[in-house]
Amino acid sequence: MIVFDGVTKYYKTAGHKRYILRQQSVHFVSGTSYGLLGVNGAGKSTTMRLIAGAEMPNRGRIRRNVRVSWPLGFANGFNTMLSGKENLKFVSRAYGEDFQRVLRFVSDFAEIGSYINEPIRTYSSGMAARFAFGLSMAIEFDCYLVDEITAVGDASFQKRCRDAFRERRARSDVIMISHDMETIKNYCDVVLVLIDGHLVRFDNVEDGIATYMRLNR
Repeated sequence: MIVFDGVTKYYKTAGHKRYILRQQSVHFVSGTSYGLLGVNGAGKSTTMRLIAGAEMPNRGRIRRNVRVSWPLGFANGFNTMLSGKENLKFVSRAYGEDFQRVLRFVSDFAEIGSYINEPIRTYSSGMAARFAFGLSMAIEFDCYLVDEITAVGDASFQKRCRDAFRERRARSDVIMISHDMETIKNYCDVVLVLIDGHLVRFDNVEDGIATYMRLNR
């Protein structure tokens, strides 16, 4: 379970506070997958980073008792001065995984060849995203955070992403941002619509999508 307890998140801009979340208390229950919807600029990706622990709230607490992935394709957490291989070694140790197994998996999946030995700062954005997605698939998580990652790469690589993710999805939960409503219907049991700093829950996925579509007109 992941619990938001009175979570507030804002950014200060030009002397004002731009609120992403306002005192939100939400339970993300294990065994349930969630779609996170909202108009552009509502703060969906920031909310995802809060769930992952990549950002901290201004007020309130976030508790996790499950193994949560970083947002799939999120490469900003790597040390860009180190090689891909060195980053894999660090992450493998942090998660108690076998480094050689992780290295073999990511090298095969990401298709970046000898760049695995080069600093991540030399990677193109596409290479970095493939590397990050491959690492996400190499490590088993209880809950995967997804932010439109299956759009990375060419058609062949997108299919590989979908197949790998489908295999993980069979035994893990998902918290997902997507602009494709069919994807939300296929993967999610509950929809949360982010409206003016409030996460509005819809147990009926179709109702959540309908609300989002009205906001997006």
